[in-house]
Amino acid sequence: MSSITKDMDKQYADSRKIAARARLHTEYTVAEIPWFAWVARQLPLADGNHVLDVGCGPGWFWAAVEDMLPQELGLKLADLSPGMVQEALERCRALPFKSVEGRQADAANLPFDDSTFEAVIAMHMLYHVPDPAVGIAEMFRVLKPGGFLAVTTNGAGNMREIYELTTMFGSDPSEPAAAAFGFDTAERLMQSRFGNVTKFQHPASLRITDPEDVFLALTSYPPGEGASESQQKAFRKAIGHAFRQGNGVLEVQKEMGLFLSRKVS
Repeated sequence: MSSITKDMDKQYADSRKIAARARLHTEYTVAEIPWFAWVARQLPLADGNHVLDVGCGPGWFWAAVEDMLPQELGLKLADLSPGMVQEALERCRALPFKSVEGRQADAANLPFDDSTFEAVIAMHMLYHVPDPAVGIAEMFRVLKPGGFLAVTTNGAGNMREIYELTTMFGSDPSEPAAAAFGFDTAERLMQSRFGNVTKFQHPASLRITDPEDVFLALTSYPPGEGASESQQKAFRKAIGHAFRQGNGVLEVQKEMGLFLSRKVS
């Protein structure tokens, strides 16, 4: 089991741990269009669509793009974590949707009928599914003909400058999510199931100015989360060195993408 999937119940019981990692993106991203807004622009949603968000997390995406969405959307929020579903419901019920419902659900066994939704969204979550192909097959099943699946994930080179710091914990110097479900795997599995896939890549980077945010992000999940006091001290020293090398700034390249497939029959 990779660090990205280890202790998922603990990691995703609520949004506290994921918030430490998200802060790097919300505070330090350099991009013409923010990530959530960029994703929303790619989604071919239409008025009245019924949308399933698999692995909805705390619902941050919908709150960030509410003014970019079509009218009268029906939103179904699904996540393996009941805590995440509850938080997403509380956040999204205040937004201008026609309806908002939540359901605890396993992406590999979705509790919805065939051909139910015009759109299924799976943002940065398929690397948590033991067999992503099964998750994609389930998403295909619950889509109506003509509906679309939108999947986001990271490429192998995403934030390499940060992940190189975690080698002292025994981690590989690369994006852990991409090892489980990166760009190549997403494109291959969606093409295999749908017969079509289009890739979009968000042009962005990070310009991090606070070493503590890097430390908190990389110790919010294994193996950094379980590091000893001496390891944490050495880790802070390594982070400090990286910032000194960059004159107080850590420049980081991002590889985040969206893959879009249509159910043609």
